[in-house]
Amino acid sequence: MPSPQLLRTCFDVLHYSGVNRIFAQKFRGRGIIFCLHQVVPDGGNSIGFKPNSQLEVSPEFLDQALQYIKNAGYRLVSLTDALAELHIERPDAAPFAVLTLDDGYRDNAQFAAPVFRKHACPYTIYVAPGLADGTCELWWKVLEEGIASNSSISLPKPTDRESTSTSTSTVAEKHSVWNRLSPLVADMPEYEQRIWIRRFAKLNGVDPDAQCESLAMTWDELRTLSTDPLCTIGAHTLKHFRLSHLPPADMMREMRESAARIEQELGQPARHFAYPYGDVQHAGPREFEATARLGFQSAVTTRKGVVFSDHRHHRYALPRVMMSGRYQELRYLEALMSGVSLALLNKFQKVNVGQGQASTST
Repeated sequence: MPSPQLLRTCFDVLHYSGVNRIFAQKFRGRGIIFCLHQVVPDGGNSIGFKPNSQLEVSPEFLDQALQYIKNAGYRLVSLTDALAELHIERPDAAPFAVLTLDDGYRDNAQFAAPVFRKHACPYTIYVAPGLADGTCELWWKVLEEGIASNSSISLPKPTDRESTSTSTSTVAEKHSVWNRLSPLVADMPEYEQRIWIRRFAKLNGVDPDAQCESLAMTWDELRTLSTDPLCTIGAHTLKHFRLSHLPPADMMREMRESAARIEQELGQPARHFAYPYGDVQHAGPREFEATARLGFQSAVTTRKGVVFSDHRHHRYALPRVMMSGRYQELRYLEALMSGVSLALLNKFQKVNVGQGQASTST
């Protein structure tokens, strides 16, 4: 994947050259599904040590983005309505935009929902019940807090009695440790990862359960939000596990029981699913088949792309585009919505459903 700086340069070239506007009609497809995580004041501010700020946007940018999307002629629709539209050929129809948010952070209700209501914009929030319970290890948040709050951190070794320390006294050292450590933690087998991160948290003064409770909506808060007619609640596994790292039985349980728990708590079925992480390495044909067998109406990935008519045959592998703190400029949003940059990224193939390769088959 290109670096953020390279992508911003690419977006600028496409914007200032006018290529986006010239080729948008050809490459924008039927519509676009946006993916967000946290919407917080000053969201995306990466000054200092804030390695997870790419998962944030500010409420002000969300407001500007929705107005821009409408001004560009897009219709703000629910995921259910967008899926229905894919089965109807409407050459002259305006493209649609769908807004989705992953995980179920409290700020979605505090700061995002009022913006959605202002613009009469439907939205889907994908919830992992472990987050709502306040018991889910948000390993990337725990790792950030441990590094941010200490001038030296202790790293667990294979046995409970062993650890090693490394300096994190400067911002540069914190970034260096993060860049070295986060990929290693990300690639750990899921159950080992959660054991390791709790040991890391204990050694470095982080309370992962308190952190989770402070960030995520409770079931009572979700019940209130679910009464908003604009809001749809979808499933996102029980514990935010990478499904590709799990054996088949555990994968199915994470998916099936997350939907069952949401229906039990909220009194409404979770018909839509989002794969945690969702990229080509962590959600592929095995996971797509599982969501179909479990009876979900759709499942979204984080494979980059706009939605074409052919996606009606691949509703368990829907692409999304990240609305990221790294790209909070309307010209970057234009580049994504035009589909031109995404076509380049996908080598001009519309549908990406394979294990690491795109396909135009239906």
